[in-house]
Amino acid sequence: MTPKTNHTNQFIKDLPKNFFSGFVVSLIALPLGLGLAIASDAPPISGIIAAIVGGTVVALLGGSNVTITGPGNGLVIVLLGAITTLGAGDLYQGYLFTLAAIVISGILMLLLGFLKMGRLADFFPASAIEGMLAAIGWGIFAKQFHIMIGHNNEHGSIVKLLVQIPNGLLDLFQHATTEELVASGIGFLSLLIMIFYSKIRNPYFQLIPAPMWILILSIGFSYSFGWLNLPFPMDSSYLINIPENVLSNLAFPDFSKILQKEFIVSVFAITLIASIESLLSIKAVDKLDSQSRRSNVNKDLKALGLATSLSGLVGGLNVVTVIARSSVNVNNGATNRSANFFHASFLVIFILLFQDQLKRIPLAALAAILVYTGYKLATPKTFRKIAKIGKEQIVIFLTTLIVTLFTNLITGITVGILATLVIHMFINKSAFLFLTNIFKPNVLLFQEHEEKSYYISVKYFCSFLNFYKLKNKLDAVPEDQNVIVDFSMCSFVDHTVMEGLENYLDTFAKKGGSIELIGLDKHSTDSKHPFAIRKILPMETLRPIEKYFTRRQTNLRDTAAEYGWSYQAKKSTKTYFLSNFIFFKSREIGYLYNRLFDEKENCNVFDVEFTEGAFVAKEVVKTTVMHIALPKQLPIFSLDREGLLERIYKLAGFKDIPIENYPDFNRRFFLSGEKTVEIQNLFHNELIIFLESNPYYHIESNGHSLFILKKERLLSVQEIKAMIYFGQQLQKLLKYSLQD
Repeated sequence: MTPKTNHTNQFIKDLPKNFFSGFVVSLIALPLGLGLAIASDAPPISGIIAAIVGGTVVALLGGSNVTITGPGNGLVIVLLGAITTLGAGDLYQGYLFTLAAIVISGILMLLLGFLKMGRLADFFPASAIEGMLAAIGWGIFAKQFHIMIGHNNEHGSIVKLLVQIPNGLLDLFQHATTEELVASGIGFLSLLIMIFYSKIRNPYFQLIPAPMWILILSIGFSYSFGWLNLPFPMDSSYLINIPENVLSNLAFPDFSKILQKEFIVSVFAITLIASIESLLSIKAVDKLDSQSRRSNVNKDLKALGLATSLSGLVGGLNVVTVIARSSVNVNNGATNRSANFFHASFLVIFILLFQDQLKRIPLAALAAILVYTGYKLATPKTFRKIAKIGKEQIVIFLTTLIVTLFTNLITGITVGILATLVIHMFINKSAFLFLTNIFKPNVLLFQEHEEKSYYISVKYFCSFLNFYKLKNKLDAVPEDQNVIVDFSMCSFVDHTVMEGLENYLDTFAKKGGSIELIGLDKHSTDSKHPFAIRKILPMETLRPIEKYFTRRQTNLRDTAAEYGWSYQAKKSTKTYFLSNFIFFKSREIGYLYNRLFDEKENCNVFDVEFTEGAFVAKEVVKTTVMHIALPKQLPIFSLDREGLLERIYKLAGFKDIPIENYPDFNRRFFLSGEKTVEIQNLFHNELIIFLESNPYYHIESNGHSLFILKKERLLSVQEIKAMIYFGQQLQKLLKYSLQD
């Protein structure tokens, strides 16, 4: 059976659970689609059209696996601004102009996909994006809160609407009409359902999502008046307005303002926010995928762009990937894109069969859903989370948030990016680092065939400006492999990079691979948070490094405890015991740090920094070595892979010492020393077999102790464990030789 047949069989086998998941998601998508459209001052049906078109097109042509598409939270403020600005007071005409902007925005997203610009979201600082999302949340909250309490005619900026909330509540208690009281009652009850839904543990109650409960109860409330022969206490202005025949009442875009500045700004704003929201959501949903698949973001951008244009042509809003509905999709067992298609199909059924029921939904009920959604985007937990990462992150976050609230999203995210760059330059006390190295190929990838792993070296700086370079290298590595990312030659690593790498760590771990970050132990940080900025400033080479441990330092401490050893992170300039090894004859040792030691066996493993060369050619090297003190004197010798350091040793007067009857060992290793006979006697059969069956290490004896080196770079924790095992076994074999 071919793989293609297997794939088809699995697809058919998974259809029932994708069908069920699509149905559950549609129960959430229906009220949210209606609500998001109303929040944008667009006809309610436009949100459902976007979900139907998006679900169908992206399911057929997309590059993601379990995402759900439709109208998104992030576009509410942008679309509201576009409709208000382009309509100049006429909201419906503004909606038609905005449809034209949506169509062109879709074409731009399609082009971004063809240009492989799926990495667009990587060029935005994480805290600035959080600030933008929080501003969107405040915007949704500000507009919808007034509708939730029955005040449907409140207009103005986000700040103005927020300021009016206390007066709105006061007016509700003092001058409210019956209709406003009923609407606010429905609104507050709906909000309570959204808040306390997750706390109700009844499995039957949980079968229906909270937004659908709100629709069922509010529609039932409407019907109850008819059953009791009582007049309904709210007129049509407090209810959803859906046309009698959706297909014959579709709205079509008006392109007459296509060359005006306001229109062009709207197009770019819609494209930018839609792209960012979709790309961030796709990455987040990939982490939830039970099969740990990685989406083709460029293919998804093309599908989203096509769906957006088609949606705009028939009166629908933008199509984006939405995280909340996608999460529900995953949690209900979805395995492929068919769930997105089924979700769209059920929405078609709801619209065609339940139009009369949908018209009975109060606007206050939908507003309550959106008030809760807006609050979740700007919850106080977000502020606390950002503040824990670092003081500079809360400055970036608040700057983006405040500027967005008082201006618009484009200005807000632009100021957020500039604020991040200025803060980064201030932290490093120089703009030189960024201006001179931004275009350099600062990320190099090597495959280490001997260890069957990958090594990535990052130089200069790594921030939101060039994180895509590191991501490109990581994307090229199969996720079931082991990767070491070395920042020892990198002066600055920002929050966006640290958070982004955490996503890769999770993905590789799920696929059976691993990523280990090394070289950050010397970098200073002002927070113990794992995503905090890491930096090395000039003139701080001897600054203490033990204040906040990196993940590697924590793992080294745990490794020491595992072996019954001790661990010290702090730097030490007491390196005299290394100076009489040949390896360090022409190298100047700075200090050692991250020391693991066994006092009983006199074993030490530590990171050491030294320099080689002089003047312009001077280079700083950081590596991990092992030092073992011996109870008895050994002959002085050096052992290395043949050809690696042979020339250096020959210049020092050493010759290769052959071991009789071991031609393969002689061919593979360069053994040197002055006392040839004693060295030949030292290398007995068991020792030679051990050396031939293990990976290569550089080994030196200065007569009293051993020096072991794997590579001229820092080692990962797994490599350190392997070195400790190698050193312990070598120590035992040499003791055996000394006893003989």
